Amino acid sequence: MKKIIALLMVVAMLFCFAGCGATDTASDSSDATNTPAQKTIVVGYTIYEPMNYFDGDKLVGYDTDLAKKVFENLGYEVIFKEIKWENKYTDLASKSIDCIWNGFTCNTADPDGVMRSEKVDFSYNYMENRQVVVVKSNSKITSAADLSGKLASVEGGSAGESYAETFEGAVIKSAKKQTDCLLEVNSGAADFAVLDAQLANSYVGKGDYANLKIIDSLTSEVEYYAVGFEKNSELTAKVNAEFEKLAAEGFMDELAAKYPKVANSIIKDFSDQK
Repeated sequence: MKKIIALLMVVAMLFCFAGCGATDTASDSSDATNTPAQKTIVVGYTIYEPMNYFDGDKLVGYDTDLAKKVFENLGYEVIFKEIKWENKYTDLASKSIDCIWNGFTCNTADPDGVMRSEKVDFSYNYMENRQVVVVKSNSKITSAADLSGKLASVEGGSAGESYAETFEGAVIKSAKKQTDCLLEVNSGAADFAVLDAQLANSYVGKGDYANLKIIDSLTSEVEYYAVGFEKNSELTAKVNAEFEKLAAEGFMDELAAKYPKVANSIIKDFSDQK
């Protein structure tokens, strides 16, 4: 009988030890599972040299590099998601992206007449821009009056579309992206295009677009680029603080040297925007 009792005690002790080991393992596993993953942030963009474009298979550009630096400093892993520009507000509202960072003109109204600042929160202005009219080099268009009855190619939902609508009698045709507008003028499918100066200056008169030109007399008043966030987003103030910090540290100057086409348009003093 004593042998049986002793054997039962040994078995009980083995179960006890096994149980203790399982608890420890479960605890270790739980700790690993609960380790907070790095925060991610999704940046909505379109292909737009020199702001966001591919060099081989690598996404580069002024906006790309600045967004990476800002959000990495804030502790985020940055994910870039190409969007359809006319769907930018829907993408932001549905949270498929966390911000719109792609040469986003902030001091203008959309084609629906509503100011963009009423739809999103904007960061500080970080770059100047204008809208320009692009035609073929042999075009006889020289003034706004010449645009009446002419077909304009514009990116849907863009500042270029809003500006094109100021030309009385012009016929507006929407394209998916600004580079498509250049293709349509180049092929003769449109008489002129209205698009951002930053993009136009990178393409017009060069390579496949050597036979295109900008009509300087039809250039818009100054516009400003800013980052768009949901209304009341906490990220707006955080990004503004990073802009000030990076400007003071000289990072904006580094980007200006890397992307000289925008060097004269970069804003590095934000004191008047506070």
